[in-house]
Amino acid sequence: MEKGFESSQRLAASITWAASKQTYYTIRFLVDRQRVPDAYRTYAYFRWVDDRVDQELPGAPERIAFVERQNALVECLYRGERPAGLTNEERLLADLVYSDREANSGLQAYIRNMMAVMVFDAYRRGRLISQKELSEYSSWLATAVTEAMHYFIGHCCASPRTETRYQAVTAAHIVHMLRDTREDTAAGYVNIPREFLETHAIAATDLDSPAYRMWVQGRVELARDYFKAGESYMAQVENPRCRLAGYAYMARFTVELEAIQRNSYRLPAGAPGRKRLGAGLRIGWDVLSMALSSFRPGSALRST
Repeated sequence: MEKGFESSQRLAASITWAASKQTYYTIRFLVDRQRVPDAYRTYAYFRWVDDRVDQELPGAPERIAFVERQNALVECLYRGERPAGLTNEERLLADLVYSDREANSGLQAYIRNMMAVMVFDAYRRGRLISQKELSEYSSWLATAVTEAMHYFIGHCCASPRTETRYQAVTAAHIVHMLRDTREDTAAGYVNIPREFLETHAIAATDLDSPAYRMWVQGRVELARDYFKAGESYMAQVENPRCRLAGYAYMARFTVELEAIQRNSYRLPAGAPGRKRLGAGLRIGWDVLSMALSSFRPGSALRST
């Protein structure tokens, strides 16, 4: 068991290194030292799931079968079962769950909610989504990322359990979906509610229409309000590294929000050649990666 655990640790670090050097060093230097191996496992496992859903599996039946297997695996692992026949990547998830000794931990919240994001992405590709579905999607994502941030950065320090706890990440998700709308739409992911399209008699591809830009403006204003609430929340977080990560995170997305506003609420084109990543995975580790630029390894902020 110990040998297998060490093997999964090496695999997680290697997947992270290959996928993103920035994320690799961010985890190494910013995450609480004793939780670094599990931070690599969380990134590597969901990196693998996201790649399978978004890039490797050819059709909807294959994507759905895959995410349903992963979702079922989460459930049986948290029931204490030890299923046979796991892939090396699925062993990463198993080792995460086996190491999770806390009832209702932040790690469990991250795993369950991020899996909900992955399942939803697999099902929603190629179809319109409702406002209710969009709200649930953002809620899963915001819960996953916020709880992961507190679990991996300053996990012994206090953070308020208020209604504003998840609003900064919800705002970031709004910005991500706006920024990536053109690229996502081309890939079959529609980021605007079906009800709005029907009410204003526009198609999901009418991105430059007055009605679509009006919707974008409303989303920008909502994100601004949520970022303000997020700033107040972060000011109450005890751990300085966690505050640093949160403020850097919000600053990055506020800049993108302002760019959309300056462009009269016309959404930007995707960067040429940029690989589409699942929104949850991108946001989940942006919160760490953006903070690294302001963080010096070995400083007084480093947790022991």
